[in-house]
Amino acid sequence: MAENREYYTQNAENGTVQISEDVVASIAAAAILETEGVCGLSANITTDIAEMMLGKKNPAKGIRLTGAKDGALCIECDVVAKFGAPVFELGKTLQDVVKSSVESVTGLTVQQVNVNICGVALPREAKK
Repeated sequence: MAENREYYTQNAENGTVQISEDVVASIAAAAILETEGVCGLSANITTDIAEMMLGKKNPAKGIRLTGAKDGALCIECDVVAKFGAPVFELGKTLQDVVKSSVESVTGLTVQQVNVNICGVALPREAKK
């Protein structure tokens, strides 16, 4: 995530509640990683360099959030599928799972979830 983090704000009865975009991305990442057929999230070069230089792991690598004009969220996910998983079905399942998880945990509205299947993890050969 960027240094200047964005917060999503909701008005509550006794004040306001702010949710960091890192929290929203972590919720989306957890939902993805719990889905059958997913090997992991795909990092980009910026994430890899930041992890090497800062020694800091980002559990939400491969997740990007943008806001829509009406205040709803757009979530983009870069996913590595397990070999043999039907990728179009997996993509649709991930759209539903991410939207449901983020909306139920945060109360925010998710307008769209774009899933990019960036790779397929081949099974490791059995050691002899």
